[in-house]
Amino acid sequence: MSTPVLYGPIGRAVREIAPFLEADALGVYVAALSMWSAAIGGTVKVSSRGSARPVLLWSALVAGTGRGKGTALRAALHILDPSLGRFLATHTTSGITSGASLVHHLWEQQEATAETEAGTDRRCLVVEEEWSEVLRRVKRDASFTTKLRAAWDGATLRNTTKDEAEEVRHPAMVLHAHVTPSDWAKYVGQSEAAGGSYNRILPFLLGSVPMLDDDRLSLPKVNGSELSDAYAWATARPRVITLAEDARPTWRIVRRYARILGESLPEAQAVFIERTAEQTLRVAACLAASECSETITDEILSAAFTLVRRSVQDAVRIAAGHGHLAGAVNKVRPSLADKVRARIELHGGRATSSQVLPYVGATAAEVKELPGIAVTVERSGKTGRPATVFTIRGDAPVHAEQPDPTPQPMPAAPEREQNRATVVQMDAYRPAPVPAPVKRSADAVAPLADNPFRALL
Repeated sequence: MSTPVLYGPIGRAVREIAPFLEADALGVYVAALSMWSAAIGGTVKVSSRGSARPVLLWSALVAGTGRGKGTALRAALHILDPSLGRFLATHTTSGITSGASLVHHLWEQQEATAETEAGTDRRCLVVEEEWSEVLRRVKRDASFTTKLRAAWDGATLRNTTKDEAEEVRHPAMVLHAHVTPSDWAKYVGQSEAAGGSYNRILPFLLGSVPMLDDDRLSLPKVNGSELSDAYAWATARPRVITLAEDARPTWRIVRRYARILGESLPEAQAVFIERTAEQTLRVAACLAASECSETITDEILSAAFTLVRRSVQDAVRIAAGHGHLAGAVNKVRPSLADKVRARIELHGGRATSSQVLPYVGATAAEVKELPGIAVTVERSGKTGRPATVFTIRGDAPVHAEQPDPTPQPMPAAPEREQNRATVVQMDAYRPAPVPAPVKRSADAVAPLADNPFRALL
């Protein structure tokens, strides 16, 4: 898995506080970049081929519960809050669960700032630390995903109400969310991504980090003078950031990477990376603005590409995990013979009808007809009730019809005997940093033989 370059003043601040965190530094960097893009999104745009677009970066930290998503968010606040004035305190919201509420929130902010000296302010940072709850609720609102796409594009948003129409031109909304891999698989489906609703979000799988020896340590103070100057520069007037000439060759590589890789991946995975080139350009523009630059150099574009490429890798892993979870429901069920053999082996190679039949859903006659299963009738003592005993053929005792009336201890299954003598380390129960990739299905599109970008995944 590639390691993104933590670039510029934001990257340096993340590296400075990383030793004091029980969280993945990547999560801090991603959250900080999303906040930064929201802060400058009202005045800064990025241009390529003469088309100016927003620099809004939408992100999602994907990790299990207790894996540092909230810690990463608070660390990002620690880095940026002193440099952005009161922006984060006055422009952050959460709990937007419908298209109408999204537009209404931006419209209210627009109206409240229309007569201010600084002018109309349409910036908004939506932080959803429990995004699964929001996703569950927005399933009921068909307009939500449409409004979501328009907000990322910076297109005009409208609500039609009984009193008056609410219209927001050039919205500057950024979404930063936290979600577990299982909830992503449950709520963010291929159809929604194919429609463009959720492939505008950069997902990142967070890795595990070691526990600090002293949890009383506080985060060191970060010198935010560079970011303060950059924020003042970015918001002083409208600015359009463009590619420098030395960045053109890298930009062509980025565009080809997105196209060729998208064509060589299964559709369920390819839909999540359709906007790779656009996302790289937006990240690069945010990094350039953090250095008070209106041009994206080759160094900046390359650093941005390392981050987006990591998100591409994680998106493919998440999508592959989604397919795996869906396919698990249709797995082949064991046959009756397999189930009977498993019950017999569970009881040490000899099982009575009461130990087998209720658990395999079959009658004694059906089990007797199975190949490889030996059936005997045994009696305990002279007056005991006869019992039907199942064994695997070839393992039946020679004198099964005259068993020793003395009870004998039941031998344990070989697997249980082996496990009984095995000491398992606690680390074995800790989850891996990312889900293991799942093999592609047979009907998946085969990669191009000469595709140079497959090695980057």
